[in-house]
Amino acid sequence: MQHSEEVEALSARAAALAENIRRVILGKDTQVDLAVVALLSGGHLLIEDVPGVGKTMLARSLALSVSGAYRRIQFTPDLLPSDITGTAVFNQKTAEFEFRPGPVFANVVLADEINRATPRTQSSLLEAMDEGQVTVDGVTYPLPRPFFVIATQNPVEYHGTYPLPEGQLDRFCMSVTLDYPSEETERLVVGGQLEEHPVSALRPVLRADELAGLQRAVRSVRVDPDVLSYAVSLVRATRQDDGLALGASPRGSVFLVRAAQARALLRGRDFVVPDDVKALAVPVLAHRVIPASRSLGPEGAREAILRLMARVPVPVV
Repeated sequence: MQHSEEVEALSARAAALAENIRRVILGKDTQVDLAVVALLSGGHLLIEDVPGVGKTMLARSLALSVSGAYRRIQFTPDLLPSDITGTAVFNQKTAEFEFRPGPVFANVVLADEINRATPRTQSSLLEAMDEGQVTVDGVTYPLPRPFFVIATQNPVEYHGTYPLPEGQLDRFCMSVTLDYPSEETERLVVGGQLEEHPVSALRPVLRADELAGLQRAVRSVRVDPDVLSYAVSLVRATRQDDGLALGASPRGSVFLVRAAQARALLRGRDFVVPDDVKALAVPVLAHRVIPASRSLGPEGAREAILRLMARVPVPVV
C-alpha cells in the first residue's frame, strides 16, 4: 500500500464523496457509506425499500458526485434488451451496419425499478455487470471504465414486477435499505425542499479517473490471513446452516473482502480489521442467501447472517 500521506489523501477523496452525498441524503450516514464502499470496491449496488424513502435520490446523488458519463434507465415491462445495450443500424450512405451504443455505455448507470422489466431484459445487464462489456450481434464492445450500476427496486409492490433471479442478485456487491427517516430528519428533508431540491445544487467532487485510481488503491489494502479466513468462514457457514435453503457463493467471499478493503480505505487505514468484515456481512451476504422458509423474506435472510456472525469466531488481529 502507499505511504501514510498517500493513504490520507486517498481517504480524504473518498470521504469528500460521502460528504457530498450527505448534503442530499439526510440522516442516512451508514447507507451513504455503504454506497460509497460499493463504488470503491468496483462492485455494483442494489437499493431495496418502499417507495418515497430516497432510493433513486441516493443513486442520483452518488452518480452526480462523480464527473463521468451518467445514464438513467427507467425499467418498464416493454423495455427491450437492445434499449439497454444498443443496436446495429443500417447506414444507407455506407451500405454497412453501424453500432449505436445504448445507455449502458456510461460510467454510472442507474437502473431504476429494475424488477419491472422482463427477465430477458434484466439478463441483458449480466454480461455488463460481470465482465464490463456487452455483446451485440456477435460483436463484443467494452464499456467505459470505471463502470458502476446502481439498481433500485420496491420489495413491497409485486404487481407487474419480475423478481431478480439469484444469478443476477449475486452480481451486486451489496444490497442496502434506507428505512423511514426519524421525525427530526423528515422535518429537515421537507424544509430543505420548500424552494428547490438540494440535488439540483450538487456538483461533482471526484473525476472518473480519480475514481479509477481509488478503486485500484482499494486492491492494495492489506488483508491479514486471519481476517481473510474469518470472511471466508462466514460465507461458508451460510452453506451449512439449516435455516438457509441457499448459501452465498464464492463471489460473496470475494465481494466481502473487497468491500472490507474499501471500508478500511474510507476510514483512513491501509489494512482491514475484523470490524470491517462484521459491518459489511449483512449488506454483502443477505441478498445472496435464501431462507429455508421463503415466507421469512429479506428480513429472515438478514437475521440468518446475524445469527451466523454470533457463531463464527472473530480473530484477534
